[in-house]
Formats: sequence, structure tokens, C-alpha cells
Amino acid sequence: MPRTPIAKMSLAKVYPLLVQKAERKGRTREEVDEVTCWLTGYDADGLERQIAAGVDYETFFSEAPALNPNRALITGKVCGVDVAAIADPVEQNARYLDKLVDELARGRAMEEILRS
Repeated sequence: MPRTPIAKMSLAKVYPLLVQKAERKGRTREEVDEVTCWLTGYDADGLERQIAAGVDYETFFSEAPALNPNRALITGKVCGVDVAAIADPVEQNARYLDKLVDELARGRAMEEILRS
């Protein structure tokens, strides 16, 4: 079975998995929403609309109101891949989101996660 490119993955299918990852470590959906909104510029209602519409990652990031310029400060590896070295912008933004949720799940303080 061929793998689905990250850009074509459904946000509605992936987002609950990100929330579950955080909740298993005692964090909340609200915190996942907060880091997602920080990264993309969506407000809570806009994020919910995108999830309900079943958009893919490509659409989610291309329609993002304002991708945070500080996202370039996110470093490290996700699934063994250095996020700074990813050439495809959609995949890189998806990996940034995954990295933010990883940091949340590891108990990092929100101020550090949001690079403030």
C-alpha cells in the first residue's frame, strides 16, 4: 500500500492523534490548540472550521492566516528527520506542528514551546 504524502493527509484524521499524544502525558486539547494557533495564526474558531471541513495539510497551511515567523526557531528531529533540513514547506510546517506537540507532551513550559 503506497504511503500518503504528508501534504495530502487529512487534518481531521491527524489532529486527534496529536491531541491523544499530548493527553497521554497529562496535557490538554486546549494546549494543543494553543500551539497550533501560534504556529498558523488561526484562532480557535478558524482551527475548528478547518478540522470540520476535513482539509488536508496542504490546504490547512496554505490558508493559514499568518504562519509564525518564529517557527524557524523550532529545532530538533521528528521521526529521525531534522525539521530545519526539510525542503518541502508543507512537510516542514507539519513537522513543526508535530515537534511542538512533542515538546508539549514532554512537559516543556508553554513559554518555551512558543519561543517567547
